[in-house]
Amino acid sequence: MDIDLPEVKAEVEAAFARYEAALVANDVATLEALFRDDPATIRYGMGENLYGMDAIRAFRRARPAAGLARRLERTVITTYGRDCATASTLFHREGAPGKVGRQMQTWVRLPEGWRVVAASVSLIDG
Repeated sequence: MDIDLPEVKAEVEAAFARYEAALVANDVATLEALFRDDPATIRYGMGENLYGMDAIRAFRRARPAAGLARRLERTVITTYGRDCATASTLFHREGAPGKVGRQMQTWVRLPEGWRVVAASVSLIDG
């Protein structure tokens, strides 16, 4: 299997950057578009376990838009072949001093483009 093919990695890095920009801007339409619209899509959040895109949509649409800015560090994107990738990053928010956020996503290339099919977000002591 080809790991980290440069052209594939560049595609996933661009999708991840688009996701990050949408997240901090609370661009709900883009956030929803970047997750696979399927009942099998999963997102584990800070205080919620979301099974299926309908649950993810409901969460995104009800989420407060304040305090979303964050600083990323140690972002690692790894591609496996041409159609699967993982994105892992640490993040810091001013509203959570002394804490480190962790985010992991599984991305899959689908006919409509790269989409998140599973994600997890957590917060730990720094």
